[in-house]
Amino acid sequence: MYSMEEFKKSRLYKGMQRMAKEEGRQEGIKEAKLLAVPMFLELGLTVEEIAQRLDLTVEQVQKAAQNNE
Repeated sequence: MYSMEEFKKSRLYKGMQRMAKEEGRQEGIKEAKLLAVPMFLELGLTVEEIAQRLDLTVEQVQKAAQNNE
């Protein structure tokens, strides 16, 4: 049986840690894009243009716009 310290040194733990960091980074990027939606709408871009430029779906942009109203 591994102790917690031994487990933290294992390749399995380090791999899980890297995956979690990458998932968190991707979530942060998506959140930043969604927070930018209202600004782009104020600049006059259409929902479709925003979705294309930010690599989001039209539905994601519409939802972000509704959440900001």
